[in-house]
Amino acid sequence: MIVRWKYGLAALALATASASAQAMTAEELVAKNLDARGGAARLQAIKSLKSEGKLLIGGQFELAVVQYQKAPESVRSEASLQGLTAVQAWDGKEAWQISPFQGRKDPEKMSADDAKGLADDAPIGGPLASWKERGSQVTYLGTEDVDGTDAYKLKVALKNGDVEYVYLDPDHFLEIRIVTQRSVRGTQVESISDYGDYEQVDGVYFPFSIATESRPDGNRQQITIEHAEANVAMDDGLFAFPTTKGAGR
Repeated sequence: MIVRWKYGLAALALATASASAQAMTAEELVAKNLDARGGAARLQAIKSLKSEGKLLIGGQFELAVVQYQKAPESVRSEASLQGLTAVQAWDGKEAWQISPFQGRKDPEKMSADDAKGLADDAPIGGPLASWKERGSQVTYLGTEDVDGTDAYKLKVALKNGDVEYVYLDPDHFLEIRIVTQRSVRGTQVESISDYGDYEQVDGVYFPFSIATESRPDGNRQQITIEHAEANVAMDDGLFAFPTTKGAGR
């Protein structure tokens, strides 16, 4: 799951002090990020998250989008337009999809390479919240300019070989950009996602605006979340490959 920052969260501004000039470690920056989002305990208490909004592709096509996330790492995304619904899901072990816009209305399993993006995005708290549990390695790389902001740059090396560079706002310690690099069928693929419009869901801040550009294909998409609800009941079957032909749910 973009858009430039829009703050306007007075409570957040008061709760998160500006970064000090002294050098900080990767773990200290992660801790500040979790505190800024509402605290590790509140984030861990969110066992599921349902988000609804709009997906704008290439600045031309607008689809209704719904995403379901369930701890520890299950995710399902649905994008609908003119009576057709595309589905992509990951149940923690394998991924599958329904692609009606490409003329494929039956569920089909995705390759391990194609599943990487879903697996990487599945954790509710993002790449920093549970990095130790997921077997990731986090390294602080100093600061780097992000559209005029001197952001803290963290390298997150995932267990599956993918790499995510997480940029934190220096005043609020929230993610403003994540650059993901992964190998797909022998080709290096990169996506750049900009995050903004943070809103609280059960006491935890989540980005409600996410703009992503994929490279080298140059595809662009913008997700705007209009409503999100935590700890919604979700059956594991929602994420599993359908056992009935043609069934998406």
